[in-house]
Amino acid sequence: MSGSNLTPSRWPARLIYFATVVATALAVVAITYLLTNIQTRKDEANQRFAIPDILTEDSVDPALWRKNFPRQYDGYVRTADMVRAKHSGSDAIDKLAQDPLLKHFFAGYAFSIDYREKRGHAYMLEDQEKTERVKQKRQPGACLHCHSSVMPAYRKKGGGDSWEQIKAGFEEVCAMEWKDAHSLVKNHPVACIDCHDPKNVQLRVTRPAFILGIQALAQSSDKVPHLPSVERWRTGSKKDAYDPNKEASRQEMRTLVCAQCHVEYYFQPKTSLLVYPWFKGLKMDAIESHYDEIGFRDWPHAETGASMLKAQHPEFEFWSQGIHARSGVSCADCHMPYMREGAVKISDHHVRSPLLNVARACQVCHRQDESEMKARVEIVQARTKALMDRAEAGVKELIDAMKHAKEQGTPEMKVQAPQSFHRKAQWRLDFIMAENSMGFHAPQESARILGEAIDYARQGQIALLR
Repeated sequence: MSGSNLTPSRWPARLIYFATVVATALAVVAITYLLTNIQTRKDEANQRFAIPDILTEDSVDPALWRKNFPRQYDGYVRTADMVRAKHSGSDAIDKLAQDPLLKHFFAGYAFSIDYREKRGHAYMLEDQEKTERVKQKRQPGACLHCHSSVMPAYRKKGGGDSWEQIKAGFEEVCAMEWKDAHSLVKNHPVACIDCHDPKNVQLRVTRPAFILGIQALAQSSDKVPHLPSVERWRTGSKKDAYDPNKEASRQEMRTLVCAQCHVEYYFQPKTSLLVYPWFKGLKMDAIESHYDEIGFRDWPHAETGASMLKAQHPEFEFWSQGIHARSGVSCADCHMPYMREGAVKISDHHVRSPLLNVARACQVCHRQDESEMKARVEIVQARTKALMDRAEAGVKELIDAMKHAKEQGTPEMKVQAPQSFHRKAQWRLDFIMAENSMGFHAPQESARILGEAIDYARQGQIALLR
């Protein structure tokens, strides 16, 4: 028998060898690609901006920030989108047509002429230019404080960049006619420069009225556990005034930049100086107490003669009384939640209702499904709306009763108590109506305030009977 016939074939061993070489080569290529991709993503995440030195304190146009921050810019321009949740939105709904009782509540005041739903940040200046409240009534330059990138105007009028010069410019612009003050600002609403330092892009507060307001709050005895930097400042030397840009944490700043504008305020008589009324605290009652102490009123009611207060948009004050504030949740956590694009993590600059973005706004903390989260919010809002309707009915009936009493020749002295009840009842009703969460920011507080509104309205009617 031939020896060659006994030698086994070498082809299987050769095939295994070549397969091993190919597999190893493919594995090396795959690992190399993976490592390269990981490094690319790391580099992408570390590259925060491209050209940080082209921005200055006069860079009010958001387009100037676009090259460095394209993702944030894309979100900002989307605030022009008109979107709506069940009880809130960014479309200019005519509130006077939607709720005819408002004309009675604001009789004799500019809000009885034109009162519309607020639109997104991109429309802030345009909507103010178009409202009949500006066209038909004299308005001060103070209105531009929160509707435009106004800081360059303050520096120009004050003659410099120091705090004292900015404050002087702020006071001068507030006192001007709205049209004259408008000529000082470029046609840009509140934008990037108003919340970010152009040198390092860090969050900051710029608005003088807010800085003065938060300093007054720090000096008060109102407990603010949701603002730990204020509580720390109170236990310190207090040699220098509280400065949020130095004292506040980044998480606090994610609320304070919003609190520059989403607040209750008033115009000081004669000077039209914009003031945030936090001298006694942030609660509705504390603000009312301050107004009573200085004898302030927004207008005399045309139908009852009562000295009235108009709530503006007290989101910061109302949020401060809720569980989210006490839990350390900032405005941005819900309205500008973090998002990822590739390897980059940013805050979503498409500012909107969390109900339009439940996955990133709510489910980061709450593990229930989206339908359950929406149901919880809408239950709170529906109950708030039901209480609000009762408060509206009570206030309207008080107004009607007071009108009837005046027509019957009731002496002025005998309607003073009902007028006081009208002021209290409508202030409480308006505090919840003007706040944009339909009670959700602080559900128990909204129920308390609306309960008091109903009570005061009925007390006013009883006072008339007496």
